[in-house]
Amino acid sequence: MSGLNASLGYFLSVAIFAGLVQMLLRKWPRFNFVSEFASSFMLVGCWLEIQTIMEVGQWAGGLGQDVTVTMLFVLLLTNGVLCAGTPGNPSLVVQKFLQLEAGPLPTALAVAAQFIGAHLALLTARYYWSLELTDMHMIKNLMSTECSTSLLVSVVQGFFTECACALIFHLIQLNLQRRSALIRVPLTAVLLTFFSHIARSYTSAFMNPSLAYGLTFHCPGFTFKEYAVVYWLSSLTGMMLALLLYMGHIPRLFAKNLLYVQKTRFRVPKGDKPEKKKN
Repeated sequence: MSGLNASLGYFLSVAIFAGLVQMLLRKWPRFNFVSEFASSFMLVGCWLEIQTIMEVGQWAGGLGQDVTVTMLFVLLLTNGVLCAGTPGNPSLVVQKFLQLEAGPLPTALAVAAQFIGAHLALLTARYYWSLELTDMHMIKNLMSTECSTSLLVSVVQGFFTECACALIFHLIQLNLQRRSALIRVPLTAVLLTFFSHIARSYTSAFMNPSLAYGLTFHCPGFTFKEYAVVYWLSSLTGMMLALLLYMGHIPRLFAKNLLYVQKTRFRVPKGDKPEKKKN
C-alpha cells in the first residue's frame, strides 16, 4: 500500500501544478499554448507512473491490473476536467488547424509546448524514481535506462493499429465536440481507457504524438524513425481520414465536398405560368 500512497501523492502534485497553470492563464487566452504545456505535462507525468505500476507494481507492490485501469481512467477524467479546451494532444490541435478554427502560429506554439511538456514530464518522473521512495520505485529507477517499449508488434502492424484506433477516436470526438462537457469528458475518458486496454499487446493505442514521445520513444527496440511512423504519422493519418469522413472534405486543404452532396433545405418556388390570352 505504501507504493500506491506514494503514487497517489505524485499524481496529486502533478494535477495541482497543471490546475494552477490553467487558473493563472485563464485570463490571458493569447498564452493558451502554455496551458497545452501543462496538460501534456500532466498526461505524460502521470501515465509514466501508471506504466511503472503495470511493469513493477504487480509483483513489487501487489497492485493488480484493475488498479492500473482505474487509475488511468481517473487520470484521463481529471485531465479532461482540469485542462478543458487544452487536451495536450497534437493531433487534436492540428485537427482544429485543418478545420480553419486555429491559425498557423497558435498551432505551432501549441504543438511545441506539448512536446516540451512531455519531455519535462519524463525528466521529472525520472527524478521522482531516483528518490526511491518505495521498493517499486527503486526497481523502476534501476530499469529506467532499459524500459520496455509499448510497440510490441512490427512497424506495419503498429501503424495500422494506431491508425484504426485514431480514426475511430477522432470520428467519435468530432461527433461529441458540440455536446456538453458533462457528456463529452467522461465518454472521452472511457473511450481512451478502453483503447489503451485492448491494444496493450500491440501499441497501447496512445493516439497522441506527444504522449507517445514521452512514454516510449526513449525505450530500446525500435529507431526514432520507426516510432515516428507508428505513433506520429499514423495518428495524423487517422485524424485526417476521420475529418474527411465526417465533413466530406478537409477545409484547410480543399473546399469542395468530395463525399457528400449538399442539398438545399428549401425549394425555390417555380414561377407561375403565364395565362393564355383569350381570343
